[in-house]
Amino acid sequence: MHVASMLRSMLVSNAKRGRMSVNFNHTIVYAHDSRASATFLAEVLGLPAPTRWGPFQVVTTHNDTNIDFMDADGEITPQHYAFLVSESEFDGIFERVRERSLPYWADPAQDQAGEINHHDGGRGFYFEDPNGHFLEVITRPYGSGGWKP
Repeated sequence: MHVASMLRSMLVSNAKRGRMSVNFNHTIVYAHDSRASATFLAEVLGLPAPTRWGPFQVVTTHNDTNIDFMDADGEITPQHYAFLVSESEFDGIFERVRERSLPYWADPAQDQAGEINHHDGGRGFYFEDPNGHFLEVITRPYGSGGWKP
């Protein structure tokens, strides 16, 4: 059964019992060019092409969370977005980042350029999108393998 189908089934079951589970649904990401930024993210992460919904260019992750890119004028305050991926997805993402000659770091302070980290027995790295948002890709959730910062 697809993860989204299982999640919907769980939500319906919980709702029938009078309780709801809380799930993250979407976030709005400001961009100078929402279409270009959404396309960048979808291509690098290997996700389906963005779709338009109202003023948004929407990228949907495999757990049905939407990242809604919206055009903004002026300065954009960079944000941080982290993506938990499988080992094989990591390989593809890392290769696409390197193919684009994007700088990447093992750490959020950007001190370890051109390196990846191995926190919690997994792999991870950081890179920036065209608007300066700080994107992180990890293969293990933080704390899952005993790593403590």
